[in-house]
Amino acid sequence: MSAVNPSVFLLTVNGQIEGANFPDYDELYCKYCFVYGHDWAPTSGLEEGITQITCKGSQTSHTLIWNFPLEITFKSTNPSGWPQLVLSVYGPDVFGNDVVRGYGATHVPFSPGQHTRTLPMFVPEPTWRLQKFTSWLLGRRPEYTDPKVVAQGEGREVTRVRSQGFVTASFHIMTKDMKKLGYDTGPTNTHSHASLSSEEPAS
Repeated sequence: MSAVNPSVFLLTVNGQIEGANFPDYDELYCKYCFVYGHDWAPTSGLEEGITQITCKGSQTSHTLIWNFPLEITFKSTNPSGWPQLVLSVYGPDVFGNDVVRGYGATHVPFSPGQHTRTLPMFVPEPTWRLQKFTSWLLGRRPEYTDPKVVAQGEGREVTRVRSQGFVTASFHIMTKDMKKLGYDTGPTNTHSHASLSSEEPAS
């Protein structure tokens, strides 16, 4: 049966988690996952993964290099709930325990073509002094039980956070049948921040 009038469109994401800048930390690794709406379904590729541990080495640069591949294809009937990439960076503390060093999220770019995103990372903060001391003493700092909460608005406003570091990710985006379904992602522009028409879809 030919798809003259397609009922779904496809979004293919190829790219990589390139690296990070955390001046105060080393020996870090990154976990990733995609968060998306009810009308979306992955058809191929990996929804989540974990990079290797990387070190800064002897160079003066603070950059940590992962170059970890991202590859996934989604199908959907509706741009609402457009996929987001959620990143969680971990590394050892002074006691050798793995602790979270940053959370961040970004929407997958909307326009076809090549894109680069720099994600500001943040960590939850203890809300009072005793918690702060206890978390340092026990080597356990606050973290989310489910990192996907980073991509959602609900409940985030009650969390106290502190900015810490950046992660860079690159994307090559391809779409199929979006225009046939009446969605215009605009002209391909590799340097601008892409948007779906003039409006971002709701997450």
